[in-house]
Parts: sequence; C-alpha cells; structure tokens
Amino acid sequence: MHALIVVAHPDRDSFTHAVARAVTDEICAPHTFDVADLLAEGFDPRYGAADLALFRHRAAPPADVLAEQQRIDRADALVLVYPVYWWSFPGVLKGWIDRVFTHGWAYDEMPDGKINKKLGRLQVHLLGVGGGNLRTYARRGYYAAMRTQIDEGIFDYVGASVRSSELILLPEADTPEAHLETARLTGRRLFAG
Repeated sequence: MHALIVVAHPDRDSFTHAVARAVTDEICAPHTFDVADLLAEGFDPRYGAADLALFRHRAAPPADVLAEQQRIDRADALVLVYPVYWWSFPGVLKGWIDRVFTHGWAYDEMPDGKINKKLGRLQVHLLGVGGGNLRTYARRGYYAAMRTQIDEGIFDYVGASVRSSELILLPEADTPEAHLETARLTGRRLFAG
C-alpha cells in the first residue's frame, strides 16, 4: 500500500516537518510513501482562470493539478501535516485542496443535485500542529469548527474516510517528543489491519 504525505510549512527544520518525518519513519516495507512538500516544490495555490475553466468543463486540468491528482490516485492513504494558521490550514494547503479536489475528479454533482463522492477508497489522516492550548481551542469552539470544516466539509464531501484527526498542541506536552510519538503512531496505523 502507498501513502502520500503532504506537508505545508516553509521551514524544513520546523516541528511540522519533524512530525511528517516521524510519520514516514514508521512506514515499513512492503508499504511505500511519497512526500509532497508543497512549498519546497513550488506548488501554486492560486485558483486562477485555468482552474475556473476546468470547473466549467471548458478545459482539461492544468498540468500541476493533473500531476497532484495522479499522486493521490497512486495513494491508498493521504496524510496532511500542517501548522494551524488562523484556526485552519495554511493558504498553500487550502489552495492545494481548492485546485486539486476538482469537480469531475474528486466528486460529481448530478443533475438531481446529489453528489457522487469519488474518493471513497482514500484513507485520510490529519495532523495539525498548533501553538495554543486545548482549553483555548475548546472554549472558542475552534477544534469543533476545524473538524466540521476539514473532516466533514472537505473529505466527507468527496467520500474520503478520515481515519484520524489529531491536533498537536505544543503547549500541552512536557516535551515535543510526546507529540512525535502521536505522529509515529499515525504512521504505524496507516496500513495496520
């Protein structure tokens, strides 16, 4: 089985990248993985005229979008590792989803208004890295809002199964190592069972 690990942080020495490495360290043969470092690879998150033409069925997918869709097509599991910016994804990751999870590939809207969810085979694991504490996220309803927006609003809409959704909050642990163990556990669970 194959996993696509998507990382959205500009600093390769960041804790976000350390979390991604902890996940990949646990993926053992015969399983494989690919890492999509969106910023290092220069992915353009801007939804432009070519993306709109695709949505309107007037053009084929732009080459960069098609390449990302093919990466996902090769994967059995998708792992998103990202810092929490303003209670959500960083812009590059949101733009990746906006541009890549397209109508016709990730879902189809039927004439009767029903949605044909096309990514039902895909397992999703989310690892958000935040700087606040759990009390803040809970008190303000941010954690529930993020789960609604991301887990349900994006992945349920396209039929992908969110197998785990972890919020790693650095102020909550005695050491960052405790959170890296959460990431390693995610890596071990990717293809277990």
